[in-house]
Amino acid sequence: MLWSGWGDPAKAAELPPPVRRLLADLLGVRAPERPAATFGEVRLPASALSPLVLSTLSSVVGGEHVRFDDDARIRHTRGKSTPDLLRMRAGDGADAPDAVVLPGSHAEVAEVLRICAEHRVAVVPFGGGTSVVGGLVAARKGFAGVVALDVARLNRLVSIDAESMVAELEPGLRAPQAEQLLAARGYTLGHFPQSFEYATLGGFAAARSSGQASAGYGRFDDLVVGMTVATPRGTLDLGRAPKSAAGPDLRQLILGSEGAFGVITSLRLRVRPAPEVRMYEGWRFAAFPAGVAALRGVAQEGPAPTVLRLSDETETMVGLARPEELGTLTAEPGCLVIAGYEGTPGDVAYRRERTAATLSEMGGVPLGPEPGEKWAHGRYSAPYLRDSLLAAGATVETLETACFWSGLPRLYEAVRQALTASLGSPLVMCHVSHVYATGASLYFTVVTAQSEDPVGQWESAKRAVNDAIGLAGGTISHHHGVGRDHRDAFALEIGDLGVSVLRGVKERLDPAGILNPGVLIP
Repeated sequence: MLWSGWGDPAKAAELPPPVRRLLADLLGVRAPERPAATFGEVRLPASALSPLVLSTLSSVVGGEHVRFDDDARIRHTRGKSTPDLLRMRAGDGADAPDAVVLPGSHAEVAEVLRICAEHRVAVVPFGGGTSVVGGLVAARKGFAGVVALDVARLNRLVSIDAESMVAELEPGLRAPQAEQLLAARGYTLGHFPQSFEYATLGGFAAARSSGQASAGYGRFDDLVVGMTVATPRGTLDLGRAPKSAAGPDLRQLILGSEGAFGVITSLRLRVRPAPEVRMYEGWRFAAFPAGVAALRGVAQEGPAPTVLRLSDETETMVGLARPEELGTLTAEPGCLVIAGYEGTPGDVAYRRERTAATLSEMGGVPLGPEPGEKWAHGRYSAPYLRDSLLAAGATVETLETACFWSGLPRLYEAVRQALTASLGSPLVMCHVSHVYATGASLYFTVVTAQSEDPVGQWESAKRAVNDAIGLAGGTISHHHGVGRDHRDAFALEIGDLGVSVLRGVKERLDPAGILNPGVLIP
């Protein structure tokens, strides 16, 4: 994965001249005065770990699995938010871990945590490195160093219970690897977020990920029926039945905990038969409120498509639903809906017919399969596009939230107004990315010209948006997590008593506070 951007470096491309001119004319974007730093120009602090700690860790996982070379440290520095990438492009490696440790079993993970607790070394659990909320930067104060605990070696499909439709998989499996292993046996998880190509199963669970096909397959936390977790105080083995009335469900305590309570070492996940048919199509609505009403009708009346998403007028006009066509401004007004269906031929035909009836009744105009197929083809392209925009001198970032249907119009306007007030005249685009019977999520993309301090520019806008989301009644995150970026807003969302509950759990499971310090817990 590109150390200062997203994904495969071979897929990175400069913006074509027409798009650059469009950005200059619309937003005043100009090329950065300085080129991005090269790999060799990244400034790293000296490793703070003592030889004793390094040798002790090596005795557990093997010397070849404890790395403190520049390459390993740089590639485990921060995540993939726009501020993360801007800092890396400036050559700032100040947040690099002192070493990267790659355990190969639950027992090795548990022993690494014991050693780090004993020596007061902070531990950042690391999967695909795709966090966009500052979830991979540990607070160093009070610690003897920081290690990234990379779960890449925990990458097996352990077993499949075909009768129960449950698969046990290890957390270091990247999503494409997991899908390939399951497909060979006729199954799928059906979890396809935009980070699909690089994110890991453990990361999906730790951040409560939600994939683009959530309308049909559910969120990732819906798929988790059991897990094994290593903590500094011992092992949690959770989930002996699909549902239980035996007290609060401790699985829900680990899901979304972002490595602050423990390290997931095994996941038991619900699987589905691999779909025989996949079909995607487009619809057009005259305006965003009409499209939102139609999606609500589909979500509440059912049956739901596998994929259901709605772009607002600006996102539709710019073509962000088809990232490879950015800059090809459409002359047709309105908003684009993508509806997708996966399953058996009969099931797909039935759900498509019922959904089409609802969308037509609500004023939708069918556009046929072409828009849907184009979306499916480019569904993982947007992060690459961000890299190209950053290189051209634009600040571009995403943010997301969710609320009940009745509050969605207010939340939509509140976020747009906060971004405009903070950034002047940015390009603000939005789509409804996940729908439920009771509400939906809003996913915003904002593009503006970089200031002299682009990191400070975005951090100021982000604070304003966080405040606006809270005042408008939305949640601070629907599927990106809390990390460091949302921690203060998260505290306001759950209240003082909620914060004290989380701190109590943290103290019980991680009394030395070594797990991802500074992340999640207010």
